[in-house]
Amino acid sequence: MSALFTPWSLRSLTLANRIVIAPMCQYSAKDGTASDWHLIHLGTLSQSGAGLLILEATSVEPEGRISPEDLGLWSDENEAALAEVIARVRAWSPMPIGVQIGHAGRKASTYAPWKGGGQVAEADGGWVPVAPSALPFRNADVAPIALDADGLARVKAGFVATTERAMRIGFDMVEIHSAHGYLLHQFLSPLSNARTDAYGGSLENRMRFPLEVFDAVRAAVPDDKPVFVRVSATDWVEGGWDVEECIVYAKALQARGLDVIHVSSGGLSPAQQIAVSAGYQVPFADRIRQETGLPTLAVGLITDPAHAEEILTSGKADAIALARGILYDPRWPWHAAAALGASVHAADQYLRCQPSGLRQLFK
Repeated sequence: MSALFTPWSLRSLTLANRIVIAPMCQYSAKDGTASDWHLIHLGTLSQSGAGLLILEATSVEPEGRISPEDLGLWSDENEAALAEVIARVRAWSPMPIGVQIGHAGRKASTYAPWKGGGQVAEADGGWVPVAPSALPFRNADVAPIALDADGLARVKAGFVATTERAMRIGFDMVEIHSAHGYLLHQFLSPLSNARTDAYGGSLENRMRFPLEVFDAVRAAVPDDKPVFVRVSATDWVEGGWDVEECIVYAKALQARGLDVIHVSSGGLSPAQQIAVSAGYQVPFADRIRQETGLPTLAVGLITDPAHAEEILTSGKADAIALARGILYDPRWPWHAAAALGASVHAADQYLRCQPSGLRQLFK
């Protein structure tokens, strides 16, 4: 049997295969509330044959949105709209669905990419971001407000409340966003955390708030459901967060009940220098897996089914995440199954589309 199409059990959740659709921002919500676009987008991906679909970064408070159009789950309105979308998707697909929850920190209040990116001024509907320290992402940005004790408590409570809403909706898992230069990553990296209190300075202190958030979220998720954490294994900047520190963080999360670590990289600093190539982030996932024993999700320019299979058979990761690649090819799992001699779930309405002469592809 193909390793990529081997079932994967995580607590009481069993995935049909090792293909995970990674969170991808859609910049299509209003005041955090899901729109018809989310129904179209998620409905399409739910018919892909992947083992798990994880929703885009979903903010725990309005100030935590990357853009004013980001998805959120802080209000009753947000919850009701997202619950309706998920119910309608699930009516037509058995695919497990999870949600990534996060806070953008100093990278909040930016324009959607097709609007040019960059910070949205308060006069234009933006806001002043919050962060571990008053250090802007770009020199031209408005400096964020450093979170005080009340602010830290508010943000942590937001993570808990959002998790509770996600559980009421019925998501199968939760992923905490601790990567890509967003708030929890900002606490971890010495490039963005200049605090002199118990949340800054040493690695132990810089990990403190992200670990507090993890503990609070894990406590709000039933024991039978898994919790993932997404990390950036390195800032790709000298003197920044690196894989050695990430391994220490991963071990601390593991001791607290982490089920899967989702390994990415970068995003914290415009000074990052990344040599991009196929599977360029896989060595980080491999090293973290080898040194912690944690189930590991690898992502990053993994587009060839044979490459994905090799990553798993060689023990570099436990599953493969696809992001932009599955937007480009929403039937990637079908094509991978055909290439690797495996089978994949397809809706009854699509069963007759299998090309003649191809072995039995659909379950």
